[in-house]
Amino acid sequence: MKADSQDNILAIDIGGSHIKATILSGEGEKITEYKKTETPPFGSPEHILDTIQELTKEFTSYDKISVGFPGYVKNGVVLTAPNLGSELWKDIPFAKQLAQKMNKPVRLLNDADMQALGIANGNGFEIVVTLGTGFGTALLMNGNLLPHLELAHLPITKENDYDQYIGEKALVSIGVEHWNRRIKKVIEILEKVFHFDHLFISGGNSRKINFKLENNITLVSNKDGIAGGAKLWQNKDQYGIISIDPITLKE
Repeated sequence: MKADSQDNILAIDIGGSHIKATILSGEGEKITEYKKTETPPFGSPEHILDTIQELTKEFTSYDKISVGFPGYVKNGVVLTAPNLGSELWKDIPFAKQLAQKMNKPVRLLNDADMQALGIANGNGFEIVVTLGTGFGTALLMNGNLLPHLELAHLPITKENDYDQYIGEKALVSIGVEHWNRRIKKVIEILEKVFHFDHLFISGGNSRKINFKLENNITLVSNKDGIAGGAKLWQNKDQYGIISIDPITLKE
């Protein structure tokens, strides 16, 4: 694949702790080295935009952008961003802002959903979860994304939702062994509620899981998932993601 191909895509994964980027071919093959930088703590949209521009300034051979964002996204607009500061991100047209900043068309969706497109096998009912700053989730049926559910913000105890129960702050507070017991409980809940065919566990903290997993549960890396950025441009109708063009700012 030539580096100047018009099919190339800048894939960006915005996380609560890091922002990652690479250039993919239209088929999802990585063309450039994977780069990352720290996410500005409680960064405003302007801070995140500036960080993305700085991170990707040496990436030139692409004509479109895919972005996974840690919050609820609808039609290119961020509705919530708990791990970045939802008060700063309520109803932010981030796809439009990024398209104008980078002068490229943009497709934006939840970060776990983009990870899922790059990870899932496409066989039956699959769940992808990410263990990082928070708890990301994506659901797929035969490779097709189902409507996004912010399961992270459902209560699991009287005091805590899933983000608070197994997120980064909980891991630091209670330690790895106690955190692993909580992860076991969460997997048991997912099995009972969803009866999934396969569960994929990604995110930076997934490597801290220290117990044996069932055969239909697989640990994967964030780098595997970023390939989902290519699939956003392969079948628009299938994934229901609109494109924001920097010139017309229309679908």
